[in-house]
Amino acid sequence: MLDEFIDRLVQIFTSRLTILIIIFCILSGVLVYRCFDLQIVQGETYLNNFILEIEKTRDIPSSRGNIYDRNGNLLAYNELAYSVKMEDVYESGREKNSKINATLNRAIDIIESNGNNINSDFKIILNEDGNFEYTVEGTALLRFLADVYGHTTIDKLKEEERNMSADGLMKHLSGKKTFAIGDYKVPGDTKSDFVPGMGYTKDRWLKIVSIRYSMNLAAFRKYMGTTIATNVSDKTVAVLMENSSELPGISIEVDTIRKYNDSKYFAHMLGYTGKISSDELVNLNKELESSGRSAIYTINDVVGKGGIEASMETTLQGQKGYEKVVVDNMGKVISVLEKTDAKAGQDVYLSIDKDLTIAAYNIIEKKLAGIILSKIINAKEFKLGENQTAAAIRIPIYDCYIHMFTNNIIDRKHMAEDDAMENEKAVYEAFLVFKDKTLEKMRTELTTTKTPYNRLQKQYKIYQSLIVSTLNKNKIIQFDLVDENDPTYIAWAKDETISLHDYLQYCIAKNWIDISKLELQGPYSDSAEIYNILVDYIIDLMDNNADFEKNYYKYMLLTDVINGKQVCKILCEQNNVQISLDDEEALFKGRISAYQFMINRIESLEITPAMLALDPCNASAVITDVNTGEILALVTYPGYDNNKMANSVDAKYYAKLIVDESSPQLNYATQYKSAPGSIFKICTATAGFKEGLIDLNYTDFCTGIFTKIDPSPKCWVLSGHGRENVVGAITDSCNVFNYGIGYNMATVSGSYIPSDGIETLNKYVEMYGLNEKTGIEITESLSDIPSKDPVRACIGQDTNSYTTVALARYATAIANKGTVYNLTLIDKVTDSYGNVIEQMEPSVRNTIDLPDNYWNAIHKGMRGVVVPRSYYNTLSVNVAGKTGTAQQTRTRPNHALFICFAPYEKPEVAIATRVNFGYAADFSSQISESILEYMYNKDSDVVSGGADEIDYSNVNYHD
Repeated sequence: MLDEFIDRLVQIFTSRLTILIIIFCILSGVLVYRCFDLQIVQGETYLNNFILEIEKTRDIPSSRGNIYDRNGNLLAYNELAYSVKMEDVYESGREKNSKINATLNRAIDIIESNGNNINSDFKIILNEDGNFEYTVEGTALLRFLADVYGHTTIDKLKEEERNMSADGLMKHLSGKKTFAIGDYKVPGDTKSDFVPGMGYTKDRWLKIVSIRYSMNLAAFRKYMGTTIATNVSDKTVAVLMENSSELPGISIEVDTIRKYNDSKYFAHMLGYTGKISSDELVNLNKELESSGRSAIYTINDVVGKGGIEASMETTLQGQKGYEKVVVDNMGKVISVLEKTDAKAGQDVYLSIDKDLTIAAYNIIEKKLAGIILSKIINAKEFKLGENQTAAAIRIPIYDCYIHMFTNNIIDRKHMAEDDAMENEKAVYEAFLVFKDKTLEKMRTELTTTKTPYNRLQKQYKIYQSLIVSTLNKNKIIQFDLVDENDPTYIAWAKDETISLHDYLQYCIAKNWIDISKLELQGPYSDSAEIYNILVDYIIDLMDNNADFEKNYYKYMLLTDVINGKQVCKILCEQNNVQISLDDEEALFKGRISAYQFMINRIESLEITPAMLALDPCNASAVITDVNTGEILALVTYPGYDNNKMANSVDAKYYAKLIVDESSPQLNYATQYKSAPGSIFKICTATAGFKEGLIDLNYTDFCTGIFTKIDPSPKCWVLSGHGRENVVGAITDSCNVFNYGIGYNMATVSGSYIPSDGIETLNKYVEMYGLNEKTGIEITESLSDIPSKDPVRACIGQDTNSYTTVALARYATAIANKGTVYNLTLIDKVTDSYGNVIEQMEPSVRNTIDLPDNYWNAIHKGMRGVVVPRSYYNTLSVNVAGKTGTAQQTRTRPNHALFICFAPYEKPEVAIATRVNFGYAADFSSQISESILEYMYNKDSDVVSGGADEIDYSNVNYHD
């Protein structure tokens, strides 16, 4: 038994299996020991050795300074918010672009699905037609193109690059060799052609290109993320964090965003903030270096764009801080090696009064609505008679209906959506039928009928004119090659005696058509084939162009395909007007007409002059302290929401601003200029006094016409004013009295020499500072001074053309008897603790030396202008002023201007008011009176309520 046991034991120990088991146990023991040693005994040491440590320097953004009004009311400030950033953490390789694009696409889905927007400071947008379009032009466009193509200066751009279309640039940036945003023609087949944008909507394509371009600009700054969305919601943050493993490079950071209070009132004055451009980067750093400071700006910085934000940029910006940190291979900060704290920007206090500015804006809106209401007639169209003046122009109610479509108040796209309501659907179906018939008729016209332009129906004249202007704009017709003296061109453009068919055929024959922009079947095509393809292009254009679409709705209304009541119902269905249920029910049940419904909406300002975009829809007013030169209010109507432009541009809002027919982006107080009309007669009187051409005893007899030059100019009172002195000439605004001063100014030794008269007159134009900018710290247009005809220049005609702010400086100098200030919008600059760093004061440009009794005569004449206007009687102060009516075109109302100061006995404030295409100067006078009532009658309710009723008792359409 024992022997057997021993033999069995020997067999076990000598078997291969046993040996393998023993070896396995030994190796397992070694492995367990080694794991214990690596993870427990020396785990921390090895972990520290394994972590990849990277040293990098990060910016610590400074807090931008606040902007306040003169009374400390906050206008612009910073607010903490979450920002989404994208960092390039991807390894180089063939798949890098596709991975980045996929990540961005997924991130955008999350951000937008939670109601937030993607940053867009790109210079391309989607226009109303859904096509790519540049948002800049001229030098700004060339600078953008130079940046895209990597040129330091615009002169290095190649011809092809200079002329690159927005669509072409998108394809260039999305190509396989650039950002590879698209897909292969055969998905998955890398041997097939790569198609830029394929697989994306145009909107998504544009957003990804915009982000990739921003990332590319900052590529040299490793580990600096590019902001792709700002002010995102907590929900967006949560979803992004939950999906962080699928979104490499995406991070959330706490950031500051710029906010504006009561934005529409101050947008033009304040401007907004946005991502720095290459030119701004260079110029701002140069500005800092020239003042002995260090250059601080980098390509990812946010800076002021226009207004005070731009002009005071280096004051508001502050000083960035820096920290040098060590991060691991996952981007987590391990340690901070050194740190320099950021310094907050300085605060800027403006000279303007917030409450006064808001009140003046609302007064303007109420008055414009009142003017419009007084001019509306219940008609489809209005045609000015051959012998009628612009004063006779009326607004047919159908223009109000039409502008609900043409000014994008009604959302035309929503009418085609599944959730469109009853009237939306009915009107849209009628639109489709109307459009198809129009396209069919136009194709027949271009191929068969060939009616001469002057014999077309009005709507087809509009269509054909729009066709040619669009072909010129799209450079299908190369207008720089067109010979404007060519008989056929003249027959089309001036005489209107040939058809569009004949004109286009001639353009083809003369090689004025760029056939490379047409989809020809082959390299060689005859004129017939080219023309047929051009016709297809035109029909497609008419089928998909917003300008044509707006005209279809216009003529659908004018031809009774749809009616005003349907328009009003759609306004209700789309919630474009906020009305009571009773008013809405009255409309839908027929108890109120469309005409009365629209009138009621305008009266209540639910539909504003800016929304209507009918004359008048623009106005401005500038109020100054006559004793200091400070601007108390600078108002332009309409305004816009600069919160939607700040930090990152709301692309949809910006696209709507661009096509808004009331042009809300233009500062009508500082950038729009027109002839001053009779306001200029104060300058003429000053010149007459200083040149010794008139004195207080001088008189002239006005017969209603001035016969010393040919053609003979007339007075606005055709029967004449009779004998006038300087006081009466200002009060009565007598043209002949002022013609005489201009004539005598230009008469030397009995000879009338216009150039001498212009030279003399311009001495006084320059004395009042009308020949240069006023000194305010925001963008301002340079006014135009007289250049040809001294006689007509003396009543504010010739080439006289001034901004409202220039006229405000002029009024200020008149009120204070000759002190011409360089105006300012800045009161003071303080640090973040309120300590005054710099106190700003307007400087005196010059003084006009004129005896006090002459100034008194001018003031007395201006007082005489105001006294007959009974609506000034309720004021607690006396006012002096001067009206000015200026014609720009016979087919639109005249511009209405008014300057004034108060109190008459001891002036404190001056106001310059202009209503563009406002019919009569008295309407501007009524606006000024309401502003003064707000300022001096403390219990006034002039700002409350809807549209103002217009006082016609003193309206003069010629003075």
